[in-house]
Amino acid sequence: MFQYYCLNPIAQVGLEKFTDEFTQTENLKDAQGILVRSASMHDMELSENLLAVARAGAGVNNIPLDKCAEKGIVVFNTPGANANGVKELVIAGMLLASRDIVGGINWVESVRDDENIAKATEKEKKRFAGTEVQDKKLGIIGLGAIGVKVANVAKHMGMEVYGYDPYVSVDAAWNLSRDVKHVLNVEEIYENCDIITIHVPLLDSTRGMINKEAIAKMKDGVILLNFARDLLVNEEDVLEGIKEGKIRKYVSDFPNPTTAGQDGCIVIPHLGASTEESEDNCAKMAVKEMMNYLKNGNINNSVNYPDCDMGVCSQAGRVAIFHKNIANMITKFAACFGDEGINITDMTNKSKGEVAYTMIDIEQPAEVEIIKKLQNIKGVFRVRVVK
Repeated sequence: MFQYYCLNPIAQVGLEKFTDEFTQTENLKDAQGILVRSASMHDMELSENLLAVARAGAGVNNIPLDKCAEKGIVVFNTPGANANGVKELVIAGMLLASRDIVGGINWVESVRDDENIAKATEKEKKRFAGTEVQDKKLGIIGLGAIGVKVANVAKHMGMEVYGYDPYVSVDAAWNLSRDVKHVLNVEEIYENCDIITIHVPLLDSTRGMINKEAIAKMKDGVILLNFARDLLVNEEDVLEGIKEGKIRKYVSDFPNPTTAGQDGCIVIPHLGASTEESEDNCAKMAVKEMMNYLKNGNINNSVNYPDCDMGVCSQAGRVAIFHKNIANMITKFAACFGDEGINITDMTNKSKGEVAYTMIDIEQPAEVEIIKKLQNIKGVFRVRVVK
């Protein structure tokens, strides 16, 4: 029997996917799995019982990934589960920036008591005139689940779409419209596009990538959309670009004191994935990932450990080992089983950066002594008996 704990409210349609082998607990220390949305885990004490954290969403900056990796705690996210919801808001943001819809609505609100409002409208509406998006050039930085959806919709809207992603996946490439211009250098996006939207993860290499230098390469009057992470953009540089007339509008889904209420900024209260459908999809996907890992040791969509899947174990035992990605580890593991006369029937090893994950199926259950031997190997973080 496995126990899970919800740090945030999780859609019931997802929790209903748990089988009878799983029960919800109110005691965090008893949980083998944690389901989380936005709650910060950085200052949490991680129990020795904890095996997995599943984030019902894509971003994981609220979770201490390295700390979890060193403790052999697998962190999952749900890439693509909220992609449609975010895509729709990106398109809405693009239209809000191209047409001064917000300004027009605010003006109507300000004169709502004027009995001549209809007449006044005809005089004032020219103040809020904008431009159409058809035939404009849209640059998409990052062709993941969201970026691909935005690209395909934009093509149907009659836009000329440029896409940049040096690591585009095979699945994304298959789903991407053949009419999208896949550029090899992000500078081509900056130099050619009227509207630029960013859809990359927040990494050391992407932090602040939209900065003064990048903005200087962009077309005058460019529209910037940020529905990925606020720290991808140096927003002080963006405000300077707005004052100079370089940037026409900046649309962000991340309210903060820098941009909230500033001229030229349309700031949305983090609504990208705030749809019933997105929350349901993320919850179902997170539960599925957690169940598969806790029951079978399989890892899919982890952000701190490699994907590794051996299906359902048909042998007497399965052992999972979390360890450093260094030479000679597999030999040492095999020797431990060999010394005990235990035959290995199947094994897989995958690595991700400095960490690795090894699953081993054996013909008889692993005894306590062999687990201790494996745990004492230098470079091993954790040994888990899956079966």
